[in-house]
Amino acid sequence: MEKRTVNPWSWQNERSYSQAVEVKNVESTLYCSGQAAIDPDGTSSDKDMKSQLQQAIANLEEVISKAGYECANIVRLNIYTTSTKELWPHFPILQEWIAKYNIEQAVTMLEVNGLFETLMVELEATAVK
Repeated sequence: MEKRTVNPWSWQNERSYSQAVEVKNVESTLYCSGQAAIDPDGTSSDKDMKSQLQQAIANLEEVISKAGYECANIVRLNIYTTSTKELWPHFPILQEWIAKYNIEQAVTMLEVNGLFETLMVELEATAVK
């Protein structure tokens, strides 16, 4: 697989994403459903935004690894949150995770009216190999 990022500007670098990601010679693609702070027994978290973000990241990581992919090969990440204002102070947690795996991905963040039950943040990813 070949991966190329396209960044006409530099300001996105401090926000840990790329404007576009091109992939060629892909063996396979994994489209992950939105991962949120849901326990293995299916219970939705009622904890704070920071805890939910950490659990959503862990759940996304588990899905990707169980499928035989690597987080480093995430090329698209969509972030859904019920409050960008509440999520923003915890954004460094996501940035540290992105740096840990050297992920270079295109990103969209959307504030939504609601997520399932008590959930406040959901991460949807596409990974390639």
